[in-house]
Amino acid sequence: MASRQAAGQWLVLVVRIPAEPSRHRVAVWRELRKVGALSLGQGVWAVPDVPVFADGVGRVIALTEQAGGQVVTLTAFGRKPEDAARFQQMFTAARSADWTEFLADCGKFEAELAKEIRIAKFTLAELEEEEQSLERLRRWHRDLTARDVFGAPEATAAGERLKRCAAACEDYAELVFAALHQTPQGEQ
Repeated sequence: MASRQAAGQWLVLVVRIPAEPSRHRVAVWRELRKVGALSLGQGVWAVPDVPVFADGVGRVIALTEQAGGQVVTLTAFGRKPEDAARFQQMFTAARSADWTEFLADCGKFEAELAKEIRIAKFTLAELEEEEQSLERLRRWHRDLTARDVFGAPEATAAGERLKRCAAACEDYAELVFAALHQTPQGEQ
């Protein structure tokens, strides 16, 4: 969780990038989204001023400068405690949306495993694909956890859901290995 000081201190980035080529604007926008920056308006973004965001802010600045653009980085505080609380609520709402998307993907993963079991698709190739999907969920969970500095309410449920996904994948792996080591009838 963010410290009391960091909860009210923000980095505001004012990003200006030439319109062409558009790939530079897209690259910077993707990096800002990846970092978890909060969009405040056209080219204005904010993140809590805590160390976890430093590398991402550095990448945004580097990408912008490589594109011939400029970034002005400001340290900001709310004029009143309510202003800081409003920013924190906006940031937490954005993380809640991220967690909701994560939970939906966990549901898709569990449904995919259930389908493979239902149709008895017990192959090493399918197991490897499912393990890669689980690893992608784990990386995403780590990234979301790192940037959820105020603790969105969905974070706990997401951690539990990821554990269930891992257990379901382990159960699927056991079924795959059992199927692969099964002796055909008549060969005993």
